Amino acid sequence: MKTRTLGQDLQVSALGFGCMGLNHGYSSDISRPDAVRLLRDAVDRGVTLFDTAEVYGPWTNEEIVGEALKPVREQVKIATKFGFKIVDGVQQPGLDSRPEHIREVADASLKRLGIDTIDLFYQHRVDPAVPIEEVAGAVKELIAAGKVRHFGLSEPGAETVRKAHAVQPVTAIQNEYSLWTRGPETNGILDTCEELGIGFVPYSPLGRGFLTGAIGKDAAIGDKDFRKALPRFQPEALDKNQALVDLLRRIAADKGATPAQVALAWLLAQRPWIVPIPGTTKLHRLEENLGAADLELGGGDLSRIEDAASHIRIEGERYTPQLEAVTGR
Repeated sequence: MKTRTLGQDLQVSALGFGCMGLNHGYSSDISRPDAVRLLRDAVDRGVTLFDTAEVYGPWTNEEIVGEALKPVREQVKIATKFGFKIVDGVQQPGLDSRPEHIREVADASLKRLGIDTIDLFYQHRVDPAVPIEEVAGAVKELIAAGKVRHFGLSEPGAETVRKAHAVQPVTAIQNEYSLWTRGPETNGILDTCEELGIGFVPYSPLGRGFLTGAIGKDAAIGDKDFRKALPRFQPEALDKNQALVDLLRRIAADKGATPAQVALAWLLAQRPWIVPIPGTTKLHRLEENLGAADLELGGGDLSRIEDAASHIRIEGERYTPQLEAVTGR
């Protein structure tokens, strides 16, 4: 597995593993032992960056990740996140990035993960009630205490990144980015990362599964699957957005690859400091995803994709208005 560097010195595999879907957000039917086994399979195949969060579950995702990676702790980097309100294991409305809460979350996450230091600690969403300088200062103290190694932000606006970086250097930004969610190209985030030397970690790099080609307009999305409420996963939107999957299929056929591999290889080709974190519950999908690291898209391929994609209008917003409201702050 090829490696890339986030920020100044966080070296990780070119593709990470987004752990959320193992037991949170989707209609996952994978058992805990199978989830542990899959994460260890990922390590065996060269993956070294694993992404979780206290809110996934809540809490249980970190426990799964901790159990799976305990035997190989020195080989991997573990990222987790703070910033939501959780009471007695139940997520509450709103955000909480008060410094005292950040410290509490760090201690609790360390315990659940069974580790001494969190490799990358993200603010999950920017809390408008707490100045970002205070958030960065709290993480800076955790770094000085040896509990955290690197600071990250998820879905911030560009100005917020600059303010945070001035207090504590930011190692990575984790925003949604894929061929059907290209906001980071125009909202200043990628430019800011390039200017400040910050790595970029796209989540949902396969469009929450849509870009794999496995989800059509007639797909049965379970009631417990959060995609059921998203505008882009309504049947009419799925039907109209199929043109993007058709494009990926054409490129994939020419390259002897799959649509998912082309979608991931396209992301990898955008910047040398981009590290996508696709998730899966299946070993064959894991192996398929990792194959993207070896798929070379030349200038002609990228131009062809860009030209064709420019004529495809993506139908539907990526989030509901409530979820979108807490991004880009």
